[in-house]
Amino acid sequence: MESTNFISLKTAFMKKIFTTVLFAAGFASMLTAQTRPADSTRRTVLPSGFAGAVTRAQPKPYKSVITEKAVTRRGLFKTHKVDDKYYFEIGDSLLNREILVVSRISRAGAEVREAGGYAGDQIGSSVVRFEKGPSNRIFMRKISYRTYSPDSTKSMYQAVQRSNIQAIAAAFNVAAYSPDSKGSVIDVTDYINGDNDVFFFSSANAKQRFRLGNLLSDRSYIANIRSFSNNIEISTVKTYSLAAAPSPFGRAAVPAGGGANASSGSETVELNTSLLVLPRVPMQPRFFDPRIGYFTTGYTDFDVNPQGVKEVQLIARWRLEPKPQDMAKYKRGELVEPKKQIIYYIDPATPKKWQPYLIAGVNDWQKAFEKAGFKNAIVAKIAPTSRQDSTWSLDDANHSVIVYKPSETENASGPHISDPRSGEILETHINWFHNVQKLVHDWYMIQAAAIDPRARKMVFSDELMGELIRFVSSHEVGHTLGLRHNFGSSSTVPTEMLRNKAFVEANGHTPSIMDYARFNYVAQPEDNIKPAGIYPRIGDYDKWAIEWGYKLMPEYKSAEAEVSALNKITVARLKDRRLFFGTESNPDDPHSQSEDLSDNAMKASTYGIKNLQRILVKLPEWTREKNEGYDNLENMYNQLTTQFGRYMGHVSKNIGGIYENPKTIEQSGVVYEYVPASTQKEAMLFLDKQLFTTPTWMLDKEIMSNIGQNPVQVVYRLQNSVLDRVITNHNLYKMISAEAANGASAYKITDFFGDMQNIIFKELKTSQPIDVYRRNLQKMYVAKLIELIKPNQTSTAVLFAQGGRRGPGNAPDPEKEDTDVLSVAKGQLRSIETMIKTALPTTSDNLSNYHLVDLSERINLALNPKS
Repeated sequence: MESTNFISLKTAFMKKIFTTVLFAAGFASMLTAQTRPADSTRRTVLPSGFAGAVTRAQPKPYKSVITEKAVTRRGLFKTHKVDDKYYFEIGDSLLNREILVVSRISRAGAEVREAGGYAGDQIGSSVVRFEKGPSNRIFMRKISYRTYSPDSTKSMYQAVQRSNIQAIAAAFNVAAYSPDSKGSVIDVTDYINGDNDVFFFSSANAKQRFRLGNLLSDRSYIANIRSFSNNIEISTVKTYSLAAAPSPFGRAAVPAGGGANASSGSETVELNTSLLVLPRVPMQPRFFDPRIGYFTTGYTDFDVNPQGVKEVQLIARWRLEPKPQDMAKYKRGELVEPKKQIIYYIDPATPKKWQPYLIAGVNDWQKAFEKAGFKNAIVAKIAPTSRQDSTWSLDDANHSVIVYKPSETENASGPHISDPRSGEILETHINWFHNVQKLVHDWYMIQAAAIDPRARKMVFSDELMGELIRFVSSHEVGHTLGLRHNFGSSSTVPTEMLRNKAFVEANGHTPSIMDYARFNYVAQPEDNIKPAGIYPRIGDYDKWAIEWGYKLMPEYKSAEAEVSALNKITVARLKDRRLFFGTESNPDDPHSQSEDLSDNAMKASTYGIKNLQRILVKLPEWTREKNEGYDNLENMYNQLTTQFGRYMGHVSKNIGGIYENPKTIEQSGVVYEYVPASTQKEAMLFLDKQLFTTPTWMLDKEIMSNIGQNPVQVVYRLQNSVLDRVITNHNLYKMISAEAANGASAYKITDFFGDMQNIIFKELKTSQPIDVYRRNLQKMYVAKLIELIKPNQTSTAVLFAQGGRRGPGNAPDPEKEDTDVLSVAKGQLRSIETMIKTALPTTSDNLSNYHLVDLSERINLALNPKS
């Protein structure tokens, strides 16, 4: 169909070409897609409309192109190397098949590594399709699924196809046809040697991340092309100019003597590009449900809604199916092994002592898949070395790998590649950075040293570090199974249950390994809780999520058909609160928070602070190492104050908070609910006691003297962070909305400011001297209020662009000038000014007087700028 349309358009256009030969020739040269060296078989590739403007090269006999010198490899399609040229021989059966292209860094130099580029890092991903064009050419189209009608039997399929042309990313002359006339040979040398966004970096931004500029072709070459049964692996060495370092003034810094495009050297990287053919028949997808946290792929469907369109989201999951002979057993509820296991290979470069723990972190998911009806569904193995199997590669898109990276980065990550048509996960390369060990060490020491003696040192035993690596491994593998963070999971556990030895050792301190719950910082030394009650583990939610996503429903032949049955199961199961999913992206729900524990942040944080106080006094002893200075002490002290800051953040999110509980209409209760006034009052009392009343316990004089930190700055940072969070237009407007919804029972904006004023200016009522910490706090508070009454610098358009999520707390806020926020902020400033004037005659020290007079002048200037 497309070829017929193309030829008819070309014929119609040819009438104009002969009368505008000079224009056509000039325009054709501007639109050249690729310029090849002149020879008898290759010509400049022109846009399709100019197919007759120049003489086209004709295919040659097969043996004159693929000569006896050819090194040929068979696989997805044949690849040939003849001298310094590379050819693809694409069978007709592979034309119009979707092929996934995944590009990664294989090796990088120091400049790229410093910018975060390590072996295994993905730099591009797209889907292409080869098809025959006119005049003996092969087109490579870059396929987008954003607008998609997946079912060719539906009424809208043809309309969508007609209106959704896919871009031609490259065009190749057919150098020869295969001897059986069922394949086309194309020369891919120039395309692979060049720089393009299909096989290499997906965008200019992807290159800029590593400070890479233009390709230096004289220092770039094809290293190898290998063909396997359903994929092609291309290895290239690319040298790029190094872009100038970013300037502190927002522009690229130009080296001395250089022009606007000057570079500061060059960098060579080895890249791997995988071409992986997608399944001919896509896996049956499963529609996303916001009550269970899965990553998604999506498109606009024109068939689902007969009177409109629908944004369809498909969950990402592996294709797990019983063997045909076991389907009857599966339907009866018996555990069966899958037709194809999910296999993760451990990079053999990983230190041997950590390999068993990484393997255990993968295999721990087996019990979750049993809930979906599969045994031994997932397994980890050590990858073969090059000596054991020279054809095996970490870069091969057929292999899922945990890649070890000798990096100072304190992290690990679990990305995956999925079929955009169905959500089927095809492979993953988990990034395992060496220095993640420091991350888990510091977390565990600060959160668990009060209850686990093994954590009271700077170098953990291999056993303890291995156990920590195992939990991180499980978490990252969970992402590659399709699971998102579940920041709400820990909120389902009552605070006191975290101190219940029997409960927490049996069930863990959070129902999900996908939470950022880290370690049980609520448990106290007298609870005598063992490590089983301290570490995260695969829990009830994780097993439910895998069951929901992976359990097959063979009685339903489409994703649409199974929706009703899935919803019925979900409604019934979610009566168990431990199966709750709380998104990582909700800024207003205090149930969904990173690094928190329990259903009450105030109680949990109080216990956490007790443990921090125990740890602080021991830090000089626990961080001491012979022949070393105080770097360890400084690092762990910073970790401790950071943990304290997390507690403050957990509590602060309750103020102006809105709970979100996704539901379908078959479930009771509401979706959105404002945090009760009593809970917000409890949060304010906590902040008064633990933060706004100066936390002098953490200002240990000996520690501060040895690490060179200023106690005033320590307190300032912590207090300022909380004020920045609670005194915003967005947060205050939520309180106004709560009052509109709940009336007198709401925690109103005036209640909040009344409480803040009583907390922060309490000295003015008792005529007490105001110390340096409190003076700073009062200045900060007044500065936030003054900022509120300044004219709004953000346009309405920007505000509306920020409102991407649903719910009262995620809609765009009105301008503060149009709400009570401005009025109340001005009222508070006037009230504080009155308090100051009343207190001034009775203050007992000069610094307090200077401070209050200064505040009064600042307020007056803000309220009366013209004066």
